[in-house]
Amino acid sequence: MNVAILGAGGFIGGRAFEHWQRSGAHRPRAIVRSPSSLARLARFEADWRLADARNEKASTAALEGCDALVHSVVGPERTMLDAIAPAYRAARAAGVRRIVYLSSASVHGQNPPAGTTEDSPLHTRHALGYNNAKVLAERQLAALARDGAVEVVTLRPGVVFGPRSRWVLDVAEALRARQACWLDGGRGVCNSAYVDNVVHGIECALAAPGVTGQAFFVGDAERVTWREFYLGLAGPLGAEAGAFREALPAPPPHRTWRDRAGAFKSTAFAQTMLAAIPSRAKETVKGALRGWAGSPPFDPFALPDPAAIPVASLEMTELFRCTEKLPNTKAGRLLGYRPPVAFAAGLAESVRWLEALGWRSASPLSP
Repeated sequence: MNVAILGAGGFIGGRAFEHWQRSGAHRPRAIVRSPSSLARLARFEADWRLADARNEKASTAALEGCDALVHSVVGPERTMLDAIAPAYRAARAAGVRRIVYLSSASVHGQNPPAGTTEDSPLHTRHALGYNNAKVLAERQLAALARDGAVEVVTLRPGVVFGPRSRWVLDVAEALRARQACWLDGGRGVCNSAYVDNVVHGIECALAAPGVTGQAFFVGDAERVTWREFYLGLAGPLGAEAGAFREALPAPPPHRTWRDRAGAFKSTAFAQTMLAAIPSRAKETVKGALRGWAGSPPFDPFALPDPAAIPVASLEMTELFRCTEKLPNTKAGRLLGYRPPVAFAAGLAESVRWLEALGWRSASPLSP
């Protein structure tokens, strides 16, 4: 098929493009917002278009001649939400038959309840705005798809790792800074998904019949702990379990005035009001609020205190405490999903990438 990839400059979208360029399984077309996003793809004779996913007219032109669309736009929460309706309408106008939307297992939270499946009810009461944005994006796309013009299949991968992944690089960087940590000895479940397994899930979702309107978990076959994930990366770099300290959990979340202001700012009413306010006046108000908040100035030269007990972020606190391995059962039954890459093989490929960047197994703290 001729498959357009919105967000081809990102981690998953870029990997899908590379894979199909090499395998010939599909004819990919990269759709990116700026030429700089094509840097990784420039080594191929790439079919590409420039279009902002939020611009319906530009996206329609970019999608002409495509059979399917992989929607993998990443960015701030507002960007993710604003890229749904224009992209769907553009796909409909261009004659695209199916959209595969890359959502996230985070719609169920970083520590989902026992027995969670794709059919478990979603809500927007998550402490993390990213989770709520993904829930709202799924709902928005499902509402648009009720017109029956374009089929929509949603994928919900968990912790997607591999070469170029932040999950991989963050471990190496934390080791170098002597800030590597976990909670409860890393015994929590990591719902890992090697990036090539996610690409395989996309291929299955593009081809499977009778699955429009369905959502699917796609992850590794193995049940993996964070300890296994971290040590699988750290060991080949010369680090051992002793390099990871026990962190303190994040304090319970609470809504500050900034949270409430941010939520109000995202409403259509607030956006209309803000558009009428001169830019200079808005900057003056922002400066006053920053001063009133009394936050200490950021010192870019300050080094972390190696002796300080690390505090896990709210996201990582929930991830470290996860006890549920999200099942691939539904994807296997309806999509024919069988993750082709073993978790250990994905880790090995990730380590090779780190070593290619200059991380030496003799000294994990000095790449």
